[in-house]
Amino acid sequence: MDISVNFTSLLVAMSIPSAITGFCFWLLERKMEKREAKREKKEAIREKQEFLMVKSIGAAISLGEATAEAVSRIPDSHCNGDMHAALEYAREIKHEQKDFLTKQGIEAIF
Repeated sequence: MDISVNFTSLLVAMSIPSAITGFCFWLLERKMEKREAKREKKEAIREKQEFLMVKSIGAAISLGEATAEAVSRIPDSHCNGDMHAALEYAREIKHEQKDFLTKQGIEAIF
């Protein structure tokens, strides 16, 4: 029994599985790229939300400080030690947050 295979049929027989495998890998790569793009978009949205949260907290602390200062200047307000303690605590937290964010920024640079 003499089996002879010509070069063309051998080339076709070898290229079909390779083409199918290549196409499958291309589909997988496309799917992973789409998933990565979606993840990056979500990450950008989360970063924006975190930024706005930090700004909102700063605005709330500033508003609380301004209110406490205004109330303490009213002659008939009879501010007790709780308001002064709360004002000092708010200022301490504001500076602690600023220091933390500054440290994070410096670490991100280096």
